[in-house]
Amino acid sequence: MSAPARVLVVDDSPTMRGLITAVLSSDPEVNVIGQAGDALEAREAIKRLNPDVVTLDIEMPNMNGLDFLEKIMTLRPMPVIMVSTMTHRGAEATLAALEIGAFDCVGKPAPGELRPFGDLAEKVKAAARTQRQYTQPAAAVAPPPSVADFRVGRKIVAIGSSTGGVEALIAVLQKFPANCPPTVITQHMPPTFTKSFAERLNRLCAPVVQEATDGARLEIGKIYLAPGGERHLQVSSVSAPCCRLIDRAPVNGHRPSVDVLFDSVAELAGRNAVGVILTGMGRDGAAGLLKMRHAGARTLGQNEKTCVVYGMPRVAHELGAVEQQLPLSAIGEEILKMTAARKEGTE
Repeated sequence: MSAPARVLVVDDSPTMRGLITAVLSSDPEVNVIGQAGDALEAREAIKRLNPDVVTLDIEMPNMNGLDFLEKIMTLRPMPVIMVSTMTHRGAEATLAALEIGAFDCVGKPAPGELRPFGDLAEKVKAAARTQRQYTQPAAAVAPPPSVADFRVGRKIVAIGSSTGGVEALIAVLQKFPANCPPTVITQHMPPTFTKSFAERLNRLCAPVVQEATDGARLEIGKIYLAPGGERHLQVSSVSAPCCRLIDRAPVNGHRPSVDVLFDSVAELAGRNAVGVILTGMGRDGAAGLLKMRHAGARTLGQNEKTCVVYGMPRVAHELGAVEQQLPLSAIGEEILKMTAARKEGTE
């Protein structure tokens, strides 16, 4: 067995530090090697203990978690998991942290919650194992093609992602022009975060990005993000393709599930679809992407080198679901090539 993941817990609340420590210590493959109450204590602890992973509160005295995270990523890059309140303000700050380079996020538990911090231990272990090069600077983003330069065809794009997906989705969607193909996305994310994430994407990208609503018609120039937590996103058609939010038990431990979305796209669109699986823990989406490929869809997977966690894309690749594995920087452009209208007409 490999050595336990060594974790430093940073939070200004002694109660919260104790709770996080107790949750992590219940897993024999995780070792909490220290605690800190603010950024100054954390800085000294990182120097002294050299942890594999840091869990970091966002709201702290002396220096907030975002400012401290920027210093970590600049001076001593390492995997950091943000611990945030499940509020709109907390979601905005956490999304900013994920863009800065945080590995993942977890929400602080509500009173009486039966399973506080959910899969925090699994995220810590995945963070400790990651081969991501935190020292690599972010690549410059080329401007998307203009509306005049891109003639959209009739294909639907479906994207699934999890850990590392915030950065990955931004990188892909910033390549899309304002008249992009209709695009549906399932990203594993806490319920209160997806609305803020959709709003953030809408500010950063040329197309309209919105949280999916039941019955919303799929339209050119629009991107639909599955709401977190309560329902799965599917696509269906009576008179025109639209989003459907369905009540159903979690699939692969997730709700919304990428597999549920991909299955519905395979059935609705067949060869008139492109499926994309990006960075993430686990195997959600692999079987659905295989179903899409068998139905005639084009399929892409993020390659290992550029994934924060090469889990979902790895399983999809091993199943034969991925037509092409590409670095993250190439995926947006490849989607546009696959969905562009042919010169003699549309696909």
